[in-house]
Amino acid sequence: MGTHDAEAIAPETCPTANGMPMLGLGTWQNDDPEQCAESVQTALETGYRHIDTAQAYDNEEAVGEGIAAADVDREDVFLATKIWISNLAREDVLETARASLDRLGVDYVDLLYVHWPSGEYDAEETLSALSELYEEGLIENVGVSNFRPEDLAVAVDVCDAPIFANQVELHPLLPQEAIREACDEYDIEVVGYSPLARGQVFDRPEIREIAEKHGASEAQVSLAWAREKGVTTIPKATGGDHIGDNWESLTVDLDREDRDTIDAIDETSRAVDPDFAPWN
Repeated sequence: MGTHDAEAIAPETCPTANGMPMLGLGTWQNDDPEQCAESVQTALETGYRHIDTAQAYDNEEAVGEGIAAADVDREDVFLATKIWISNLAREDVLETARASLDRLGVDYVDLLYVHWPSGEYDAEETLSALSELYEEGLIENVGVSNFRPEDLAVAVDVCDAPIFANQVELHPLLPQEAIREACDEYDIEVVGYSPLARGQVFDRPEIREIAEKHGASEAQVSLAWAREKGVTTIPKATGGDHIGDNWESLTVDLDREDRDTIDAIDETSRAVDPDFAPWN
């Protein structure tokens, strides 16, 4: 959908947040190595410059292969990965971060997240290890993921390096106002995962009507809504059609009425809710 050829939308048209492209490719559950590498390569050659993975996704090697295969310089790619909850003791952070770099085939990552404040997470111990990696130049930025405002407050207090971003589930059915306000207060970027609510946005008549109004897809409207709130999104996509459709969201501009309509959706739905989540 849309009136543009996705590959004609230049990478530099994607807005950035402190140097981080505000539309990236998510790779969660993209665990077929060949497909994962191909989707990363396709995304980069379409124009994406932000790729997100994690130790727990079991695809860092394939992501690295996709980056290496793409006709894009490594220095032009904003690459993020995450430390899993069983690896958050100090020595485990230092060891497994280096293992992630090896699997990705890179000398550094642009952003390394604490995946959840759970399991072996200890704010002082875990974040001191990430600060050490930051000082060594193995990571460009320290991030956290799935942190509530109270978790952020502790992290900001104890981490020697700046906290660059908090990655949370965020979409029209889970707008995360309190977390966005806390991130604004601490000057932390918000990165939204599952920005299409695992497909639930396609079933919302409000979003469908706005999509029809703009000649866009429901996915594009949802991504534009988040971007206009200052939220970076990392929708997962494997096929070239979806990768291109999401990229074309950069051409969608919502008006005040559109934004108010989406903000007024009164249904709340959380798609990712493991037992170990801090809010459980």
